[in-house]
Amino acid sequence: MTITSFGPANLIARTPETHPLTWRLRDDGEPVWFDEYVAKDGYAAARKAFAQQSPDEIVQAVKDSGLKGRGGAGFPTGVKWGLMPKDESLDIRYLLCNADEMEPNTWKDRMLMEQLPHLLVEGMLISARALKAYRGYIFLRGEYVTAAKHLNRAVAEAKAAGLLGKNILGTGFDFELFVHTGAGRYICGEETALINSLEGRRANPRSKPPFPAAVGVWGKPTCVNNVETLCNVPAIVNNGNDWYKSLARAGSEDHGTKLMGFSGKVKNPGIWELPFGLPARELFEDYAGGMRDGFKLKCWQPGGAGTGFLLPEHLDCQFYAGGVAKVGTRMGTGLAMAVDDKVNMVSLLRNMEEFFAQESCGFCTPCRDGLPWSVKMLRALEKGQGQPGDIETLLGLVNFLGPGKTFCAHAPGAVEPLGSAIKYFRPEFEAGIAPAARAAGLAPELVAGKAPTIVGA
Repeated sequence: MTITSFGPANLIARTPETHPLTWRLRDDGEPVWFDEYVAKDGYAAARKAFAQQSPDEIVQAVKDSGLKGRGGAGFPTGVKWGLMPKDESLDIRYLLCNADEMEPNTWKDRMLMEQLPHLLVEGMLISARALKAYRGYIFLRGEYVTAAKHLNRAVAEAKAAGLLGKNILGTGFDFELFVHTGAGRYICGEETALINSLEGRRANPRSKPPFPAAVGVWGKPTCVNNVETLCNVPAIVNNGNDWYKSLARAGSEDHGTKLMGFSGKVKNPGIWELPFGLPARELFEDYAGGMRDGFKLKCWQPGGAGTGFLLPEHLDCQFYAGGVAKVGTRMGTGLAMAVDDKVNMVSLLRNMEEFFAQESCGFCTPCRDGLPWSVKMLRALEKGQGQPGDIETLLGLVNFLGPGKTFCAHAPGAVEPLGSAIKYFRPEFEAGIAPAARAAGLAPELVAGKAPTIVGA
């Protein structure tokens, strides 16, 4: 995992003014513990928020900053906070950190939790103050063993310093924070499935409304935010909205910076904190170094396995949600994957859809049955045993499992890369149809003189 400070032309130092998320990182990759974090202005924002701002003022500051969720959905954070009830009698409220980072090709939150655990603790402390939440949980992907260890130590250090627990900073505000490791389900990245899992229930998404802000954990008002989202809060409190908005490139409708990255057969895979709105080509060529010798860029995904594929010419888009949407897909988590010219798209999609089919919670029929169906056909195409009509059936599944047609966003995210792969690389899928069947327009087993398999017979 690489964190680099090298820019397009020269060495760019990480500073508090330009890199609010990563300027405290150590060059040796070791965690920044309490004393070092405090020496680097750690918890200064929390002290400022507690001493100088009311909870409503913190909420308004985050709303005015334009901060959006960094987990992939991009919902305005301040608006989400504003949905929490104003009724002071509802004194039991929860703040949940969604740290169930299981999106393939995404590891940005892991870096923050392993190397800057106190930044997340501080972000949650300020957020809890704003939301009047008395208890918080970091719902952590169970496989992130090192992150769990580092977060638990950071929580203990903060509590020992009087920054968690009872009467924080003499204000009378109480906030307890716990690290909860999940059982290993991708669907827990959906906030209501996360809530169900935290309560000890099966990790199925809940029907909305009611939304978690009204009825969340154990029936109480709850706010769920992503790791990177919460880590932006201290810098916004410290430096103000105008500064935060100024970080993005001209033309970007998203504000601030973002942890962005590239993986695949690139020369310098890694993560960098960069301003929203830079050209994706700058991220790919100047930071990731372009493709390794002997490989050519075939296509790329902008932000995790649940985003659509783009072609090399799409690298000229501005890298923010709206800029990526203009070329036909979503920015997602902002960690891109380069697909080289030696990769067969049918095999790649088969691998992806196997993952998504396995991770379906099984709650709704289109997702539960449709994703395994796509896997079955992709396996046949991969082996050259596809049937005429398979591609049309796959495109039908892309439609039937699209946005608004399933209980949550799992299935739409699963089929988005499938639809884009067929759009741009249809000949590779057509090549998987058995030659004799293609010529006769028949299923392979009929061409071979075999009786067709009847499902359920």
